[in-house]
Amino acid sequence: MAPSPAPSATVAPFTDLDRRAINALRGLAIDAIERANSGHPGLPLGAAPMAYVLWTRHLVHNPTNAGWPDRDRFVLSAGHGSMLLYGLLHLSGYDLPLAEIEAFRQKDSRTPGHPEFGHTVGVEAITGPLGQGSANAVGMAIAERYLAQRYDRGAASVVDHTTYALVSDGDLMEGLSAEAAALAGHLGLGKLVYLWDDNRISLDGPTDMTFTEDVCARYRAHGWHVVEVDDGDTDLEAIDAAIAAARAETNKPSLVRVRTTIGFGSPNKSGKAASHGAPLGADEVRATKAALGLPEDEAFHLPDEVVAHWRKGVERGQHAEAEWNARFEAWSAEYPDLAAQWHMAQAELLPDGWDEDLPSGEPGSSRATRESGGDVLNALAERLPWFFGGDADLSSSTKTHITGGGSFDGRAPASEGHPGRTIHYGVREHAMAAIANGIAYHGGCRTFTATFFCFADYMRPAMRLAAMAELPVTYVFTHDSIALGEDGPTHQPIEHLASLRAMPNLVVLRPADAAETAASWRVAMQRTDGPTALVLTRQKVPALDRPLGPERTDQGGYVLKEADGDAAVTLIATGSEVSLALEAAALLEARGHGVRVVSMPSTELFAAQDPELRRAVLGPDDAPRVSLEAASTFGWERWLGSRGLALGIDGFGASAPASDLLEEYGFTADRVAERVARHLAAQGSGAERRS
Repeated sequence: MAPSPAPSATVAPFTDLDRRAINALRGLAIDAIERANSGHPGLPLGAAPMAYVLWTRHLVHNPTNAGWPDRDRFVLSAGHGSMLLYGLLHLSGYDLPLAEIEAFRQKDSRTPGHPEFGHTVGVEAITGPLGQGSANAVGMAIAERYLAQRYDRGAASVVDHTTYALVSDGDLMEGLSAEAAALAGHLGLGKLVYLWDDNRISLDGPTDMTFTEDVCARYRAHGWHVVEVDDGDTDLEAIDAAIAAARAETNKPSLVRVRTTIGFGSPNKSGKAASHGAPLGADEVRATKAALGLPEDEAFHLPDEVVAHWRKGVERGQHAEAEWNARFEAWSAEYPDLAAQWHMAQAELLPDGWDEDLPSGEPGSSRATRESGGDVLNALAERLPWFFGGDADLSSSTKTHITGGGSFDGRAPASEGHPGRTIHYGVREHAMAAIANGIAYHGGCRTFTATFFCFADYMRPAMRLAAMAELPVTYVFTHDSIALGEDGPTHQPIEHLASLRAMPNLVVLRPADAAETAASWRVAMQRTDGPTALVLTRQKVPALDRPLGPERTDQGGYVLKEADGDAAVTLIATGSEVSLALEAAALLEARGHGVRVVSMPSTELFAAQDPELRRAVLGPDDAPRVSLEAASTFGWERWLGSRGLALGIDGFGASAPASDLLEEYGFTADRVAERVARHLAAQGSGAERRS
């Protein structure tokens, strides 16, 4: 598909007013940082020309409607340079008043130290942890191509936009960015453009201390189109031509290397690490303003003619959106069913009947929850065409391949209506998680990722940002305990459940059988304000009998079996240990101990319930409670009360058949029953409290 016409095609040559507009952007940054006595002035001073050229001559956006679906996306991956983005938003006419710029980095302002999605209008992603934004941009470009392939029909195009990311030397040093770039090149994401602020300075000094590779050659090897600008400080024409060349290349992503001077205009700190991460200081601010032709003793100086020049983009953006609205209306009339899908996906709604008859296992059957999860995923994919995702080269084990869905390819024509629905991420968990965030940031899609549970460690930085940004990404983690067996302790997750449960706004679900697995997917798909992790078994687990009623996964924990007579103890278990708790309960009741069994697939959901419901499920706080989970016991003390016992594993596993390991670590019905019986016998003496 040919790129949309760039705004620069109808704009006059660069003039002195353009240069004054760039310097006004620089002035906003150094004044806000100086007033806050905190921030990073170097990048805004050096990168202002490329940002100006992009935002005024290429970026298709409407400042009066920041959420217009077919806008271009801009990600400031170098989030430490946030004042560059805030200045762009204010000057371009977004709802970010000058008072917010003046309150940079202050409490309750809309200009926090690093950009925050959902907090500041026009911010497309949370950035700051380097490399994340660059990978988010890859996800946005994947979403754009997926939606174009899903919805466009011949000349009737409603998805055609470009994703830009401004990346720093630090971004490109991070291994995450290399993972993401390699995948972007492989997929041929031709509507993705990186602007590399090549200033050769990082926090500790010149990058030649650590970063001497030929980056352009590396990106060419990744399959990228590379354009180079040798003077990014003053040569606006070269920047303009380079971005235009990047836009014209539609079969490869593009890297535009722009050689800049960090802290440009600062007489004593230009080109030095001293301008990277600290205010310039009052004297240097005055000297810098003099060099840039700005009033030396006036903060936040914005001449009317400069602001008016910047605000010309408002009319251009409104015109671009109006043209798109007309195309969309005609397309909707021609393809009403597709239009209905579009509106539902954009609004994060689910169609009627989306969760009816989800595969939930047969009575008496025995299946691994990874297999049950794969069945549910495929049922959802049939009903939600905007649902797609992928795995880290493990779909044969995680069971997350969308049957018949095909493989995603960024080069596929945008008019066939059948995009590939499986993203083959390769062995790139870190990038996979960050790219999934980009898909979610983009909107109009739902996505998932999949890998072994122990590799959540590679994904944690992006998962944390997804939780912070309230992104509805679903993470499928399989091989959830030592029961995976012979692969040994490197692959046997121990502390992972506890560590993910510690992450705010992440819901972790460890279902006990096929019914809870289906219900866990139901919870995940209904969440629109945060991510969800599904933690599934490799080994088979039995379908549970529920004499007290249906599963209540949605409330996090519920009574699966009530005690015969008075409950002497409540056993609380998750995942594969729930069936074990039932077996142990039968042995204990044969000894005369009444046992209540609670399945707790999600401690986060359970914690959100009314205290009375929690007490009804767990019993009195002063009654004995025992948790049973083949993982770290950390965190279970919250639910055990004053007379609790946590049965778990507080060391690493070993390489052996699963049955041997479960015996060794005490996860058999006989061993559990014996430990619980000893605990009950010791209550009077205050003996054994923890394993």
